[in-house]
Amino acid sequence: MAEMTNPLLSTAALPDFAAIRPEHVQPAIQELLAAAQAALDEAVKPDTPADYDTLSGILDTATERLGTAWGAVGHINAVADTPALREAYNAMLPAVTEFYTAMGANEALFAKYKAVLAAQGKHLSAPRRQALKHAVRDFVLSGAELQGEARTRYAAIQERSAELQQQFSEHVMDATDGWHHIASAEELAGVPQDVLDATRLDDGGHKLTLHFPVYLPVMQYAENRALRETLYRAYVTRASEAGKPEWDNTGAMREIVALRQEEARLLGYANFAEVSLAPKMASSPAEVTSFLRDLARRARPFAEKDLAELRDFSKGQPLESWDVSYWSEKLKEARYAFSDQTVKQYFTAPKVVAGLFSIIERLFSVQITEAAAPVWHDTVRYFQLSCAGQPVAGFYLDLYARPGKRPGAWMDGVRSRWLKPTGEQQLPVAHLVCNFASPVGDKPALLTHDDVITLFHEFGHGLHHMLTQVNDLGVSGISGVEWDAVELPSQFMENFCWEWDVLQQLSGHVDSAEPLPRELFDKMIAAKNFQSGLQTLRQIEFSLFDMRLHGEPGAEADVQRVLDEVRAEVAVLVPPAFNRFQHSFSHIFAGGYAAGYYSYKWAELLSADAWSAFEEEGVFNAATGQRFLTEVLAQGGARDAIDNFKAFRGREPQIDALLRHQGMA
Repeated sequence: MAEMTNPLLSTAALPDFAAIRPEHVQPAIQELLAAAQAALDEAVKPDTPADYDTLSGILDTATERLGTAWGAVGHINAVADTPALREAYNAMLPAVTEFYTAMGANEALFAKYKAVLAAQGKHLSAPRRQALKHAVRDFVLSGAELQGEARTRYAAIQERSAELQQQFSEHVMDATDGWHHIASAEELAGVPQDVLDATRLDDGGHKLTLHFPVYLPVMQYAENRALRETLYRAYVTRASEAGKPEWDNTGAMREIVALRQEEARLLGYANFAEVSLAPKMASSPAEVTSFLRDLARRARPFAEKDLAELRDFSKGQPLESWDVSYWSEKLKEARYAFSDQTVKQYFTAPKVVAGLFSIIERLFSVQITEAAAPVWHDTVRYFQLSCAGQPVAGFYLDLYARPGKRPGAWMDGVRSRWLKPTGEQQLPVAHLVCNFASPVGDKPALLTHDDVITLFHEFGHGLHHMLTQVNDLGVSGISGVEWDAVELPSQFMENFCWEWDVLQQLSGHVDSAEPLPRELFDKMIAAKNFQSGLQTLRQIEFSLFDMRLHGEPGAEADVQRVLDEVRAEVAVLVPPAFNRFQHSFSHIFAGGYAAGYYSYKWAELLSADAWSAFEEEGVFNAATGQRFLTEVLAQGGARDAIDNFKAFRGREPQIDALLRHQGMA
């Protein structure tokens, strides 16, 4: 009976997002946890054969169902947060964490997997061998070899860490949602009209928030320096001691990192950076640090030149952190005779989405059609991906910022491609989430060129998840892909946003429907690597901070000191002392990128080199697109990422393309 009334217990192809309520969470998750525990107990019985299909039939069936339901709750919590839902999610988080921690460290299951590998390893398909190899490695990383007190402590660390990471994320969301500033029209001189329209109150004032579609244009265009400083201070001190005490992430950061270091010691590693890199392409923290410092050395002269040009252009005006975006935009306008605001008029959300779909269809021989599905907000749309008339995947598109929605942009799996033990083919479904400015009045939403790049980036992740041909959970789609290679398809897709033929498809002026003029495109290309030296050093600053924080004993005791030292080493423009960027650095404290933020730069090297094949052979060369699909996207995690790359490119990756693409050759 419960299955009929609780949408989280439904076995329908898609979750009924519109029907999920806070009161559904506890009963459904408790029921699914009990079923998963029963399956685990069954799987580890001595008389259960050490056979791949048998174990998958018992265990994967139950845990996949639990994962799908809990994923739906987590997703709603991230995109349509309410106090009641948050309470329901947090109430079940410890139990879910405890189950997965215990399963990951279950000695009997570990022994069973090793027995399968020993008995069947040679006869299994390559994806299954890879999945088993990963599973055995992950058992070790999940504490399966720990005994007694160490095992108990490891489980406690996982539970506390999950709680703290959720808390960190909530504090960032609450601090972002919880701040506003009422400004007069006079204070907003220089700010674009669409931002004025979106922020206008009934009394004629304007409500400014820290959501990016408001924050960024104010920083870029507001002539009022005091207003820029007000917003900057609020933004960079979010979730810190400068705001509400209950939203301060200082303690959470220290405890999260301290727990990670303790976990590393329990597992026999010197630090958490080593644990993080165990399943990645990079072999050691030293290799990553060396890669980052080498890139910093190459980028520094370009960054110093960028800063000198900015100082020269601002003609002795103060150049604090809240002035940089403003003067950079002015310099870009002066040098290249266009502004982001001019470009934005050509990119309406409907036109960009239609153009993106058209490119995907052309390059990978698929069709994309809108379909009916229950959604969590009336601006969300669902689409189906088909090949030769047969459905292969689906995805939800949630484009616009709103209160109760986590900042940023991301792709997440609803479920993965899987040939079930019953013989039924499960197709992959993805979430594609952005935080663009909403439409105002009867006008379509306008996207900056950066927004367009973001959409293509997330869609690259989506393609990796959706176009896999692998049928085994654990290595299907992005599952099992090394974290420092997972950005390859996403960063690869960004390159399309700089192609003339592509932008002709994506653009249509909001008033005239005219496509982007060639003259404006040429200016955009000329400005493409504007301040790329500064931007590269900024990414290296974040990456090196992350690696040092997780790689040096005791670093958590003074997080600010570590960040200050990194800035002294690599930054050419050091932020003010009150800057608390780290307090909202969700990527590493709540988003899976701990000792992994370097992945963006690492994968950028791979993506730039992969794109150079399209430059050599033709952007829409069907054979090249098919090769990328076959050797990279379709493979998922069934083959090591370096082997996927070499199969596509025919050689090892090289740094030349990255430096050339960023104007630093």
